[in-house]
Amino acid sequence: MTEQSTTPEVPDTLTQGSRVSGKGWKVQKNAFRVKSLGVGSKWAKKQEQRLKDQQVKAKLKELKQEKEDEKKARIDAMKERREKKAEKERYEMMAAKMHAKKVERMRKKEKRNKLLKEGR
Repeated sequence: MTEQSTTPEVPDTLTQGSRVSGKGWKVQKNAFRVKSLGVGSKWAKKQEQRLKDQQVKAKLKELKQEKEDEKKARIDAMKERREKKAEKERYEMMAAKMHAKKVERMRKKEKRNKLLKEGR
């Protein structure tokens, strides 16, 4: 058989004694002190946690930047496509009014000007 302790369990309220005021039904309050938040943790453990947090933040930032770059690339591609389409339509309108060789000369001239502007 297992041996059981013969001392009965005594609640904490009885060990402190009864209150003089007679308010035994009232909950006893203690002073508020932060006792256990930072006391038990070691410095190395804190450093390790800080390092993990920094790594997570860096990874999140990298993912966010990657997503933003993809979005920017899509937008740039759309803009480029729209510009080319508008330019093509404009040349078609000019070709309907003017001679084809003149339109071709204008196109080359505009291309040169565009390259000069971007080169600056």
